[in-house]
Amino acid sequence: EVQLQASGGGLVQAGGSLRLSCAASGFSFDDYDIGWFRQAPGKEREGVSCISRTGDSTFAAGSVKGRFTISKDNTKKTVFLRMNNLKPEDTAVYYCAVGTCGFGFRPDLSSSGQGTLVTVSS
Repeated sequence: EVQLQASGGGLVQAGGSLRLSCAASGFSFDDYDIGWFRQAPGKEREGVSCISRTGDSTFAAGSVKGRFTISKDNTKKTVFLRMNNLKPEDTAVYYCAVGTCGFGFRPDLSSSGQGTLVTVSS
């Protein structure tokens, strides 16, 4: 059973940074693409970033490109999302999920656990 637990959210001022973590368990970590999507009130779900199962390919949405960096540690079965230069429009609940990572991130929503709230104040 795929289990993913996101953490690391919080309140930060615009221009600040956060690092989100996603701890994986219950499945073979190396067999899946994995990534992050976010959901803000009144907005559509957005695939933010993802990394391929091999780790040699990543995707970042245009809204976060150049500011967010995804990485993973296979030994710790953890995926990270480093978020720099945060903007108020980045405010959302962030979820990690397995899925398909290519020219975008298509998450398997059934794999996402509880998200972590990121609030960026202006």
